[in-house]
Amino acid sequence: MLELERSVKLARPAKPAVDSALPPQHPLWRRIGKHPALMHYNRLIALVVLVNLAVLWLGSTRYQWWASASSALGPMARLVVFNIALAVIIRQQYVINLLFKLATSVPTSWPLRIRWLMGKVYHFGGLHVGGAVMGTVWFALFVGTLTYSLIQGQASLAVGTVAITYVLLALLIMLIVLALPPLRARSHDRFERSHRFGGWMALLLFWVHTLLFINDQRGSGGYLAALSADPSFWLLLLVTLSIALPWLRLRKVPIKIESPSAHVALVEFDYGVTPFAGSSTTISRSPLIEWHSFANVPAPGKSGYRLTISRAGDWTGQFIDDQPSHVWVKGIPTAGVGNIEKLFKRVVWIATGSGIGPTLPHLLSQNVPARLVWSTRAPRATYGDTLVDEILAVQPDALIWDTSAQGRPDLVQLAYAAYRDFDAEAVICISNKKLTWEVVYGMESRGIPAYGAIWDS
Repeated sequence: MLELERSVKLARPAKPAVDSALPPQHPLWRRIGKHPALMHYNRLIALVVLVNLAVLWLGSTRYQWWASASSALGPMARLVVFNIALAVIIRQQYVINLLFKLATSVPTSWPLRIRWLMGKVYHFGGLHVGGAVMGTVWFALFVGTLTYSLIQGQASLAVGTVAITYVLLALLIMLIVLALPPLRARSHDRFERSHRFGGWMALLLFWVHTLLFINDQRGSGGYLAALSADPSFWLLLLVTLSIALPWLRLRKVPIKIESPSAHVALVEFDYGVTPFAGSSTTISRSPLIEWHSFANVPAPGKSGYRLTISRAGDWTGQFIDDQPSHVWVKGIPTAGVGNIEKLFKRVVWIATGSGIGPTLPHLLSQNVPARLVWSTRAPRATYGDTLVDEILAVQPDALIWDTSAQGRPDLVQLAYAAYRDFDAEAVICISNKKLTWEVVYGMESRGIPAYGAIWDS
């Protein structure tokens, strides 16, 4: 009863929040770099493009690659594989965890501006996009140069090598097109399946193409010697290992499900893995068809973990309605955006709806002093008394805003009020894309470090 009274009290601090006027945004020239269009994710894409353009300029001027068209084929083939390797390896789970470990190792005694920048580590997906796009661009240049060389009689390649070259280019272009944000948003399942099966097919074709191309280019030397001396061969080995590793840890595990409402499933796992706070796990009911990633919620001092799955589409709806006894998991727990809390002395967590799932493990671990603002519809009816009481036990001063009773709040204003009152250093928002970017820009345009998912997976 006391907890219920507390939750009602916490759901009614609208007046203090509304009376907290937002400070003015910084002048345009200072805040323009904080706009979502110029986020670090897009800056990393631009960086990869610029580096490749610089290599193209050097190759065409200093090294005279196109003095004889066929002389450019070898360097371009290696640049294709290098960029594709960057795109694949930067998304490898061990690499992601390493990036977060390095970024969050910066002590909180360092200047805030440095820690602010290090917190953007989760934008590494820009390297994935940049590498994939530029790898495809280099391959298109390779195909164009190869075609010209064949017409001019300057290149000598086997018919099989040429045929695979054109097929592989068509496949890479198809993958790029299907990954374009408008198409991906319209049909995420199509994107995911094309990316998986098309990616596997592309890897196979890259292997065949590389082995044949090295053989065609080796001259009178031995094939094994030419193979071991070519960086493309070793990069493809690394890419193959990177892709295979998560699948080597594929397993089917038992689960327990509790549904406090038709909107939510609280899923409990205990199969010998206790993930760290701020990590995620991918699960599937059909491992070759589709995978879905959810934030892990480990409980301090207890083995296993939980996932909070909200009804947000066909797959989650079927999961809640037709609760399975087992699911498939693969790979290892992988760090997510919430890990950057370690960079700050005090943080404010903004969550809406099921965004409480990724937020909860950080609140429970209490590694960093935090203040929660949770905006959701009928929290107790939707998520159950147990979960709400668990939150209140570690966040007695949390603001839980019931949207069914109070309407939708101004999250930017609530975030700033909590940031100011709690004397925090940063704001972390877990919500949908529109609200996340609204809160992040609303804070950063006023000089406050803010972070939130960027939906690049």
